[in-house]
Amino acid sequence: MSLNALGQFPSLRLRRLRQTAALRRLVCETRLDVGQLVLPLFVRPGRRLRQPVAAMPGVFQVSPDELVRDAAAAHAAGVPAVLLFGIPEKKDAVASGAYARNGIVQQAVRLLKKEVPDLLVITDVCLCEYMSHGHCGVVRGNGRAARILNDPTLKLLARTAVSHAEAGADIVAPSDMMDGRVAAIRAALDAAGFTHTPIMSYAAKFASAFYGPFREAAESAPKFGDRRSYQMDPPNANEALREVALDIQEGADIVMVKPALAYLDILHRVKTTFGYPTAAYAVSGEFSMIKAAAARGWLDERAVTLECLLAMRRAGADILITYAATDVARWLREK
Repeated sequence: MSLNALGQFPSLRLRRLRQTAALRRLVCETRLDVGQLVLPLFVRPGRRLRQPVAAMPGVFQVSPDELVRDAAAAHAAGVPAVLLFGIPEKKDAVASGAYARNGIVQQAVRLLKKEVPDLLVITDVCLCEYMSHGHCGVVRGNGRAARILNDPTLKLLARTAVSHAEAGADIVAPSDMMDGRVAAIRAALDAAGFTHTPIMSYAAKFASAFYGPFREAAESAPKFGDRRSYQMDPPNANEALREVALDIQEGADIVMVKPALAYLDILHRVKTTFGYPTAAYAVSGEFSMIKAAAARGWLDERAVTLECLLAMRRAGADILITYAATDVARWLREK
């Protein structure tokens, strides 16, 4: 477009719409809405338990009764959904706590659906928190010789997802990154009569250094090795699209990119390529960095958090999973 077509001062034509807050709101292209937020919560057995996570200021491991309090407060602020992670009393080599009828997540789901019935309850479907070795699947061998067995793991994941649906979960969210797990879970849910239960797949989950604080919160750090043999290699963008395509083909209703902020390019490509409902997970490391900098007065916590979430929305996210969800809901109401 020529300069004449825009006028003598094209930059001034743009600045006219930036002069006041009301004008800026009027022409805002990307909006944050409380209805897009999901709050992750960590639940463990006990009563009146509120154990702070040192690496995540303001985040706690809580007992089911305290979980209800936090979830109800989030819902009252306008947050429509929570994402549950369970920390069992005991761990073993077959993750039996993950699919136990009275497991900690199953208890929590039943209680939440009773006490906060309009809240959407999403459950993380993985085995790492329940495995004595901390990996996301069944392991053969030890140390460097250890191997994660894909297909035996699928059976346990499917069993876990069904147990969550039986407890009343609204959405199940497999995060393990085993091949074929969405198909296995969809088949198991359908066979058990839960054809209406959606799957939100951690479709492009990268082996990221940003997960450190989460592993403290969920007590899920591997006892040996790492998760690079099943989580995605950070340099690979085209592979992420193949992962998402497979999950959609297998029956995923919502796809997720994790982490969010360091993978905005992936998020954008996933949304523009597939057009599916797309979630972005603002992970623990992203959250904790902002908290640490804000505590030292280096950053404005509110402004930076909202700016990061806006970046995810611009990239294509429909759903924002963030540990700051309750605060964000309040900030949006105050704007």
